Amino acid sequence: MIGARLWAGAAGLGICLGSIVMPEAEAAQSIRVLLTPDVQQLEVQSDQTIWVTDEHDQAWSYRPALRIKVRGHALILNGKPVVSDHLTLRAGNHDLKLWLNENGKKTALHANDDKGALQISGLIQLVRRGKGLLLVNHVDLEEYVKGVVPAEVNPAWHPEMLKVQAVATRTYALYQHMLSSTRDYDVVAGIQDQVYRGRQGIDARVVEAVESTRGLVVTYQGAPIYAAFSSTAAGITEDAMFVWSKDLPYLKGVECPFDLESPYYQWKASLKIDTLEKNLRQQGFAVGTIATITPLAYSRAGRVATLRIVHSSGELMLRAEDLRKAVGYTVVPSTQFSVESVGQDVVFSGYGAGHAVGLCQWGAKELAELGYSFSSILRYYYPGTELQDASLTQAPPAPSAPPS
Repeated sequence: MIGARLWAGAAGLGICLGSIVMPEAEAAQSIRVLLTPDVQQLEVQSDQTIWVTDEHDQAWSYRPALRIKVRGHALILNGKPVVSDHLTLRAGNHDLKLWLNENGKKTALHANDDKGALQISGLIQLVRRGKGLLLVNHVDLEEYVKGVVPAEVNPAWHPEMLKVQAVATRTYALYQHMLSSTRDYDVVAGIQDQVYRGRQGIDARVVEAVESTRGLVVTYQGAPIYAAFSSTAAGITEDAMFVWSKDLPYLKGVECPFDLESPYYQWKASLKIDTLEKNLRQQGFAVGTIATITPLAYSRAGRVATLRIVHSSGELMLRAEDLRKAVGYTVVPSTQFSVESVGQDVVFSGYGAGHAVGLCQWGAKELAELGYSFSSILRYYYPGTELQDASLTQAPPAPSAPPS
C-alpha cells in the first residue's frame, strides 16, 4: 500500500492508494462523438480515397474531396443525388478533414480552429434528423482522449495533471458510452460533455499522458464513475445532488484550497438590467421591469441556489444556474457570487468557474506541482473510488431521473 496525505488545508484528509496494475492490452473501444447536430452542407477531404457507404451497404468512392448537401429527401454527393438517411464515411486508417460549407464558402466546425478544418481519425456517420444531419465521429477511445486533453487544459501544465485529465476524460466517456445505447452518440464535442477538437493541440506531452495511463478509469464499486470536472472550485467542491439532483457518493464536496492561482478564482461582472430582463424572457421567464435581485438560498458549500427577483409584474424565484444560462456561462462563471445594483446595472462579484462538482482542474494543477501523483489527486476529488483497467469494469447503474 502506498500512503499519501494531501496538504493539511484540505481538512487533513488522507488518501490510501492501492497498487495500480496497468493493462497489458485492451480491446479497441470506439466512442461516438456528436460534432454538430444540424449539418446542411459539409466538405470532407483526405489524403486517401474517401469511401461512402449507405445503410444498404451500397458504396461510392471520392478523391480528394467530397461535398455533401441536404436537399429534400436526398443527399447531394458531389452533385449527384443519393436517397439515404444514414451514410458512413471513412478513408481507411487515414484522417478526415471536415468543414461546414455554406453558400460555397468553407467555415470551421469550431470557431477556435484557426485553420478551419477539423481533422479527425476514425470514421464519420451522417444521420438524418429532421431537415439536417447529425455529424458523428466514431473514434478510438484513446484517440478521443488525446483530442480532449489539450482542449480542456493547457498541454504545458504539469505531466501529472495531464494524466489526471486523461483519466477523468476516459472515465467520463466510458460512463456515457455504457449508458447511451438508445442514442445515436455517446458524448457531445462541447462543454455539454467534454470539449473535443480532433487532432488539434495534440503534442508529445499529451500523447505521453494518455499512453502512460492507457485503459485506466476511475471506478466506484467496479463501474466507471460520472467523472465530472470544472475549472475552479474556489472553496469546497459541490455535491452533485445540489447541482444535478444526482446522489452519487463519490461526488460529495471536499475542501479545495489549491486553486488560488486560477485567473477565475475571483471575478466581477456587470450587466445592464434591461439586458438581463431580455435574456430571461428569451429563456421563457415572464419578468417585467426588475426592481431587486436577492440571493434566497445557498448550497452547503456556500453557492447561491436560488434568487428572488422582484419585478413590475410580481416576483420570480430563479435557480442560480438558470441565471447563468440566461446571461452566459462566461459572463457569470459560477454560482458563488453576491449581487448588488448600481444604477441601471446589476453587478455580480464572485469566485470560481464552472459547476464545481468533482475534479477542480486548477486545484489538480497545483497539487501536481506540489508533487502529488495523478492517482492520489483523482482519489482526493472523487472520494471512495479506485483506479481500474477499463476492460474489467461493469456498467454503472442508470441514473434516476431528477424531480421535475
